Amino acid sequence: MKNRFEQTWRWYGPNDSVSLQDVKQAGATGIVTALHHIAHGDVWPLEDIQERKKIIEDSGLRWSVVESVPVHEAIKTRRSDAGKYIENYKQSLRNLASSGVHIVTYNFMPVLDWTRTKLDLELKNGAKALYFNWTDLAAFDIFVLKREQAEKDYPEEIAAAAKKRFEGFTPADIEELNRVILMGIPSEKDISLEDLHTSLEIYKEIGFEGLLSNLLWFLNEIAEVCEENGIKMAIHPDDPPYPILGLPRIASNKDDYLKIINGLDRDFNGVCFCTGSLGAGVNNNVPEIAEALKHRVHFAHFRNVKKDEQGNFYEADHLDGDVDMATVLSIFIAENQRRQEPIPFRPDHGHQMLDDLEKVTNPGYSAIGRLKGLAEIRGLELGLIRSKV
Repeated sequence: MKNRFEQTWRWYGPNDSVSLQDVKQAGATGIVTALHHIAHGDVWPLEDIQERKKIIEDSGLRWSVVESVPVHEAIKTRRSDAGKYIENYKQSLRNLASSGVHIVTYNFMPVLDWTRTKLDLELKNGAKALYFNWTDLAAFDIFVLKREQAEKDYPEEIAAAAKKRFEGFTPADIEELNRVILMGIPSEKDISLEDLHTSLEIYKEIGFEGLLSNLLWFLNEIAEVCEENGIKMAIHPDDPPYPILGLPRIASNKDDYLKIINGLDRDFNGVCFCTGSLGAGVNNNVPEIAEALKHRVHFAHFRNVKKDEQGNFYEADHLDGDVDMATVLSIFIAENQRRQEPIPFRPDHGHQMLDDLEKVTNPGYSAIGRLKGLAEIRGLELGLIRSKV
């Protein structure tokens, strides 16, 4: 077999507690990063891109994937001033392409980029994982956010459990839950509950079909620039893959993704295939989704989750969750052989463990847990390849 996956690693830039030297020792060769200091919607300056690229290459690595160039809320809502943000986005893509960076991950999740209810669930072995619990979310939604008729969006048993849980919360519990949930809002400024209410009302009017229409409009607007510059756009799944706080979600399952890639059937319009995000969906068959989308997967996140019957989940070891990782990898190994360039993947998230338990890191992005995940995925890939040779 000619192609192995390109092994990459998410790096948050020079201020990341995980260094590029750490990445090299982990065995990755590609870096996945973004210019987080640039305000959402602004053009990524060519000189800033080149400076970041030089730092990476001076360390003996390559900048393989951008994650992410954020899509401004004005575009997602197709606000009257969306045009200027579209033009800025196009220029950022041109600047990236001229610097040799051609895979751009993004998401189209309204308001909330990702949602968890606990960042440090302690596992049986003492490691810590990210966790999502519907009862905690309902307690926040119904009794903290106080969204109108929020209780109707939850099964009766969840709403009842949320009431009981909220009654037992201390002010510190409420503050912490509020902090964790609002952490998923990718904004340069602190956002209040009042701000969130305003956004929820806007998206209530837009709905699922409106948001999908806005995504396809956005992709159509940038299509020419992408094709002229060899840019591959890779949309990340909703995380978790459900409507949250009444917000529409349009990239949560196989049908959603087929609507996206067939809605603008051009090669640049592709997928960031995240096994963890899709695996959190109770009704999602992740290998089946991989088979349906493999021809448009420009980038992959490999991680795993364990769910219960209510859909609560925690992020499990990479090879020890509900996602059949061996079957998923087999699908992408076969697809990889059809390609001139290998599919880049990164070990997505990892448990906080060993010495990292004493360090402050970005949630899910401590070094040792991801090193373990990368080693496991690397070994599984090699084993699967050898079994087919």
